[in-house]
Amino acid sequence: MGIPKFLSEMLEKQYGKEITQNILEGYHQKRAVTFRVNTLKTTVEEVEKRLKEKQIEWERVSFSKEAFILKEVREKEMEELEMYQNGEIYLQSLSSMLPPIILNPRQNYDILDMTAAPGGKTTQMAVLTQNKAHITACEMNPIRIERLKYNIEKQGANSVYIMPMDSRKIDDFFSFDQILLDAPCSRKRNLIGK
Repeated sequence: MGIPKFLSEMLEKQYGKEITQNILEGYHQKRAVTFRVNTLKTTVEEVEKRLKEKQIEWERVSFSKEAFILKEVREKEMEELEMYQNGEIYLQSLSSMLPPIILNPRQNYDILDMTAAPGGKTTQMAVLTQNKAHITACEMNPIRIERLKYNIEKQGANSVYIMPMDSRKIDDFFSFDQILLDAPCSRKRNLIGK
């Protein structure tokens, strides 16, 4: 599936031909499968051992000891592994892992995740604090709330409370030590325009 003509024209108008060409080439490249280890349920060493047993090659990243980039493996294959099904690993893009790392969530803090579903960053904060922070995860879409609940339970992130509402409308009664807002592009209009 290619990029629609109107979009490539918009990109070219905004960024010029050379950058647009790079964007289009990047769109067609196969994305590497990446995941992070859920240390609430296992260790990095145990996951490395299981990857070796399955003859799955990987490389590590410099910014997180829990992050892995896989070689020559598809997401579907990883989803069949017991360690995925048990919530010991979470398939997540490297770029999605950065906001919680940058936030540096702290134990015993009250933390708000303003746009929580499907829960990758929320559960990552629970892992980074070893379930010793009070995390409020906001989501207003009922279908996305179900996915969020599923991932929180699967990951064992029992320090997370789901607040089914628009995080912009939280009562002043609540206060937080840290706030994560990783606003998805698809919702930009909703966050700015209403």
